[in-house]
Amino acid sequence: MRDDVALPRFVQIEPVGQCNLRCRMCPIAFRPESAPGHPAATMDVDVFKRLIDEFGAIEELHLQGMGEPMMHPRFFEMVSYAAGRGIRVSTNTNMTLMTEARAAKCVSSGLDTLHASLDAAEAEAYEAIRLRASFTKVLRNLRRIVAAKEAAASALPHVKLVAVVMRRNLTQLPALVRLAAREGVESLSVQHLCHDFAESSLPEQYKPMRAFIDEETLLQDERERIAMHFDAARIEAQRLGIELRLPNLTPRQHAPDVPGPKRCDWPWRGAYVSYDGSAMPCCMVATPDRINFGNMAREGVAQVWNNTAYGEFRAALSSDTPPEVCSSCAVYRGTF
Repeated sequence: MRDDVALPRFVQIEPVGQCNLRCRMCPIAFRPESAPGHPAATMDVDVFKRLIDEFGAIEELHLQGMGEPMMHPRFFEMVSYAAGRGIRVSTNTNMTLMTEARAAKCVSSGLDTLHASLDAAEAEAYEAIRLRASFTKVLRNLRRIVAAKEAAASALPHVKLVAVVMRRNLTQLPALVRLAAREGVESLSVQHLCHDFAESSLPEQYKPMRAFIDEETLLQDERERIAMHFDAARIEAQRLGIELRLPNLTPRQHAPDVPGPKRCDWPWRGAYVSYDGSAMPCCMVATPDRINFGNMAREGVAQVWNNTAYGEFRAALSSDTPPEVCSSCAVYRGTF
């Protein structure tokens, strides 16, 4: 008799499996869906609604994955459907496609939180990381969201900045805090590179990511230099009243007797579903051809959530030999 795990209250669904940018640290550029001529990789809205209904008592939905959600033509219909059921809905966006109409829908759809990706406070540094993006347009579009909230006298959505820190933009952090304060956002969350893509089973097309991570990771940088810029950012955040989250850069070691949910609770706490219905362990895996447990759109949410593959993964995460895809993950190692 198996020990079934209760369906999660937190769900992350990827509306789009493609992106209009080619970010240096993101594997979506190497996914098959990003190949020239590939048809639109979007989740069917009826499938989305059915998944939401099957998950049942969801408290929080993060409606984004590796792709850019604003590329989905019915994205705000998805937001409204979930918000109408009392679910707290959040999303991440690169802000490059935020028109005035979409900004207004961010307010009217019931979206609770919008995380805007911005990795630098200057155009040259930002555009060297997020290829094909325009720093000027991103700032313009960020202001559209703030203006739409003010026009509607709405506290929602909460607008927060998210930055991925690496060697090339470390010095930008204090200025990025100042930008956050100047543009009227609530917080800045700085994240370390999520994964080193070191598992032996890594599909060939993602291997260029390894070289970039090796070049840019702060784990091999001088701690004194990192501390100097982190401290400067903290001082600015305190001065300006901006909530600031900085990553830990000391990998943790898990004792053999530490249970899996204490190492990483994702496979028990939250579900991640790709645009095509594939169930993955978490958002850090990023692409189902690295690992997946089956297709929730075809097989059903409950059937996949407690199938053999998911169960074996949870058991391995609690063992002395965790899955390779976990052992080099920043969340598992405590460096995210």
